[in-house]
Amino acid sequence: MAKRIGSAPTLVYPESDGEPMAETPKHQQVMIDCMDVLRNHFRGFSDVYIAGNMFLYYEEGNPRKSVSPDVFMVRGVSKQELRTYKTWEQQPFLDFVLEVASPSTYTKDFNEKMEIYAKILRVKDYCIYDPYHETEPYFVGFRLVGEAYEEIPFVNDRLSFEALGLELGEHEEVLRLYDPVKSVWLLTSQERVAQESIARQEAESRAQHAEAELEKLRAALQRLEATE
Repeated sequence: MAKRIGSAPTLVYPESDGEPMAETPKHQQVMIDCMDVLRNHFRGFSDVYIAGNMFLYYEEGNPRKSVSPDVFMVRGVSKQELRTYKTWEQQPFLDFVLEVASPSTYTKDFNEKMEIYAKILRVKDYCIYDPYHETEPYFVGFRLVGEAYEEIPFVNDRLSFEALGLELGEHEEVLRLYDPVKSVWLLTSQERVAQESIARQEAESRAQHAEAELEKLRAALQRLEATE
């Protein structure tokens, strides 16, 4: 019996536009580090989904109605492999979005995307950050109140995002996430590995030093016993 060949779907929701992930390596690193830190921070939550640079479709049947947040977080969605995000299949409203801006994207981030995030995706917290400080303001945060955004004031040079329970600020000239409960800057995976390696080396060094001191005491005791 001949195998039936299914027809191709007539409606396609593209997964990529063929463009690079970010304008510069610095922009890319901000996105990667933010997603990495957030995923680690929320690793104990099974229903917190974090992604970025992914096509997000917000109108079923219309592939042109899409946006691609640089970084976003949404509660109520299990950790899973998604190739695109469709609001009619997943949680329709987002909790947090970060756009890593540049002079070429700044106007869109402040107008077209902000309108979509506020009125369609109902994003609770929205942050725009330019790592090169080429735009003004280069770092700004908004909180959704009704159907419009209100700017979040800086406190201790950081912006507090209630949806995350965390703060964003520049630390050592890099955008970082800060945990106000623990009063610490959150580390990336690479930094955690390096820190753990240093801690192991220091522990081994302390153990070796303690063993050497113990050997000295044993030798001294042996000498003392030999003179008796």
